[in-house]
Amino acid sequence: MRRMMFAAGLVLLVFVARGAGQTDALDLLIVGGRIVDGAGNPWFRADVGIRGGRIVDIGQLASRPARQRVDARDRIVSPGFIDMMAGSSVPLVADPPSAESKLRQGITTILVGEGGSVAPQNERTMRRPDDDDGLPITWRTFAEYFKLVELKRIALNVVHNVGAAQVRRVVVGDENQRPTSAQLDEMRRLVAQAMQDGAVGVSSALIYPPGTYATTEELIELAKVAAQYHGIYLTHMRNESGGVLDAIRETIRIGEEAHLPVHIYHLKAAGQANWRLMTDALALIADTRARGVDITADIYPYIRNGIGLGSFLNPRHYARGTAPFLQTLGDAALRRELRREVETTSDWENWYQHVGRDWDNVLITSVGARGNKEFVGLSVKQVAQKRGIDEWDAFFDLVQGGGIGVAPKSMNEDQKREALRAPFISVDTDSAPTNPASVPSAHPRAFGTFARIIQQYVIEEHVIPLEEAVRKMTSLPANRLMLHDRGRIALGMSADLLVYDPRQVKDTATYAKPLSFATGIDCVVINGELVIDEGKTTGAKPGILLRHTPSQKSSSRGSTP
Repeated sequence: MRRMMFAAGLVLLVFVARGAGQTDALDLLIVGGRIVDGAGNPWFRADVGIRGGRIVDIGQLASRPARQRVDARDRIVSPGFIDMMAGSSVPLVADPPSAESKLRQGITTILVGEGGSVAPQNERTMRRPDDDDGLPITWRTFAEYFKLVELKRIALNVVHNVGAAQVRRVVVGDENQRPTSAQLDEMRRLVAQAMQDGAVGVSSALIYPPGTYATTEELIELAKVAAQYHGIYLTHMRNESGGVLDAIRETIRIGEEAHLPVHIYHLKAAGQANWRLMTDALALIADTRARGVDITADIYPYIRNGIGLGSFLNPRHYARGTAPFLQTLGDAALRRELRREVETTSDWENWYQHVGRDWDNVLITSVGARGNKEFVGLSVKQVAQKRGIDEWDAFFDLVQGGGIGVAPKSMNEDQKREALRAPFISVDTDSAPTNPASVPSAHPRAFGTFARIIQQYVIEEHVIPLEEAVRKMTSLPANRLMLHDRGRIALGMSADLLVYDPRQVKDTATYAKPLSFATGIDCVVINGELVIDEGKTTGAKPGILLRHTPSQKSSSRGSTP
């Protein structure tokens, strides 16, 4: 009944909007473009009329009065892109220019939160200096954080997850221990509160402590709470290499037993010996969908992933907390034992083996506030050479210093092409909004992901047509996030729109110079306002928090600042 009422309401909204639009001036009119509507349909020529943040007319509208007008000049007009994993929304508040890293590649909406999330918080987590991204943590709940975001205003639309690891950290801590019955009840309560505040689902990152300590049964219990609020479960799976198929099966089990849709972040088959498994992974997902389980996934278009260098050690060593373990790494005997383990065992996600046991295949992308910025862009091997020490000592020194982000060369292009051809694959940057003036470096995907999809896989290699690429970056993720009034160009839809010539869209970020904006996205419209106009930022901040609500099974509403 609710679904039918929403559909009727949308039809009424469209009818009223179109009727009024024949005489009233439009807020914004985009004329002369080729529409790629986001649904996968072939492009067609039409103008788009916008009023009150929504699309109110589509057709031959050149003679209509409008307060602002954009001449698309036969360029593509498409929905704005949706980033299915964008780290954190905190930079949008703490460092507003960081939004440009998203906007320049055409992103108008981001999903944030993986194992960690901005909420919930308590006395223990509020003291963690590495989680605040330059913004002192003064909130405990999503509701309190959202008030801060609305006060500051943001340029992008944002959807939030509640992180399973964040909930675990608040209740259990960083240690490897099972939650008691009372603790599990408290974890459930915190997930319920987050869902009531507007989180779209619960998410996990199962290779990073303390998320890695969660059992499948624990995750199912938290996912059941999200399901009560018509939410979803999203995951950085427990394995993305030799055990990827079992990791997918775990994800499927969580979805089936908790009775909710599931989504896999940045699907990959890492390690040369495992590259062939992408075919099997995609087939497993397709077969699971065929029997009625709602499972999707996304990728980023780079063959180097991005992780913390500390992840090259078995996560069991962090069982009593990260800080206590790092303090022990100066011991020579322990280093020898850890090296032996990394070189000889593979009963965990062993990234050293995934990169061919070659430290030259591990590039440093970030060093943290206390790290040596001269190491950014160098491999671990090059750091060792620069310091005149053994490669393993360089590795352990870097890990012990903390905060080192790296880009291991662990994938190949064939698996990227194969994944992009699958109809259920969307796109993510796996990177937070990033201000080039504020950070020493980053993974190039922070700046170039969506531009790279168009440049490399549509224009240069013809892996998929533009209409399919746009669908993967618009309506597909919108449907996954239950944002059914976004992701398409149609009457009554929210006006998140782009204007661009796909032949001019370029990913300019490299591993040597990653802090470089994408080019070629000429106009970006968010909620009906121009944020980028003919290549120039306008300073507008029309972004909204897209809060999920229990009634959001068929609709989505945002709260305006």
